[in-house]
Amino acid sequence: MKMKKLFSVVLVLAMVLALAACGGSGASAGASKMTMGTGGTSGTYYAFGGVLGQYIKDKAGIEVIVVSTDGSKANIESINSGDYQLGTVQSDVMAYAWEGTRSFADSGKIDTFRVVGGLYAESVQLVTMDPEIKSVADLKGKSVSIGAPNSGVWFNAMDVLTAAGLTEADIKPQYQSFADSADALKDGKIDAAFIVAGAPTAAITELCTTNSAYLVPIDGEVADKLMADSPYYTTYTIPAGTYAGQDEDVVTVTIKATLIVSADASEDDVYNLTKAIFDNTEAIAAENGKGAELSVENATSGMTAPFHAGAAKYFAEKGVTVETE
Repeated sequence: MKMKKLFSVVLVLAMVLALAACGGSGASAGASKMTMGTGGTSGTYYAFGGVLGQYIKDKAGIEVIVVSTDGSKANIESINSGDYQLGTVQSDVMAYAWEGTRSFADSGKIDTFRVVGGLYAESVQLVTMDPEIKSVADLKGKSVSIGAPNSGVWFNAMDVLTAAGLTEADIKPQYQSFADSADALKDGKIDAAFIVAGAPTAAITELCTTNSAYLVPIDGEVADKLMADSPYYTTYTIPAGTYAGQDEDVVTVTIKATLIVSADASEDDVYNLTKAIFDNTEAIAAENGKGAELSVENATSGMTAPFHAGAAKYFAEKGVTVETE
C-alpha cells in the first residue's frame, strides 16, 4: 500500500513538472496565438508578414497565423470583428478608419486597434509601357488601373490625379489588382497602372524584366500639392537599378506600411512581439529586403492613431515617447 501511495505521489509530481515545463517562462508563458491579416499573395504584405510572424513566434513565443487578405481595410475590419489580432495596413487607410472618413465614411469610425509601429515605405508607383506617358498629366484620356473602388490604392490614385488637376472622368478608369494590372499592361489592354507597395514589387519586377515598362515620376508641384492636402504623404526616391532598365532614380510619394494590433491584446504580448521585431532588424533584413527599413525612428514617426501600451513600453526603453490612449 505504501508503495502504491509513493508511486502516486511521484506520478503527480512528474505531471506537475511536465506542465511547468510546457508553460515555460517569460514571453512564451500562456502560449498566445494571433492571426495576422496581410494582403494578396503577390504583394509585399504577405511575404513580409510571413517573416515577421516567424520572428514573433521564435522570439516572443506567440504563435502567429499569417493569412492572405484583401488588404488594409479588410484587416482593420477583421481586427474589429475579432477574427484577427494583427494586421499590416497603409498608414493613410489607418487614418481613415480612426477618423471615420473616406473608405470608412459609410461604416463609421473604427477604434478597436492600436499601432505597433511603422514598418517601411509604401511607394505610390505609376507604371507604364507607353512612351507618351512621362508625367501624371499625361494620363489624361488614357486607360489607367486605379485599384478597387474605395481601396487604399484607389484613394492614393485619386489623390495623385487630383493634385495633377485631373479627375476620374479625365481617364478611362480600370479597377484591377496588382497582378491583373501587370497582365493588362502586357496585353496592351491598359496604358498605365497605380501600384502601391514597397519597392521592389514583384508584379513590377516581372513586368520590367520581360517588357519595356518603366516608372513615371510623381514629383514637383504634384507632390507638393499632395503633401499639403494630405500630410501623411512624403516624398520617396526609388533608387536606380531597383527594376530592370531603371537607369536613374525615380522620385515619387509614399505612405507607410504599418503593423497594428487589437486594442484588447495584452500589454505583455504586444511588448514582446514589438521587441521580437525591432531587436532583430538585421536578421529580418537578411530574409526580406524591407527589413532594412525597420528602425525605432521609422516605427514611431508619422502615425495618425495611438500606439498600444505594450509597444509604447518597448519604445520608451529606447528613449522614444509615443502617444497612447
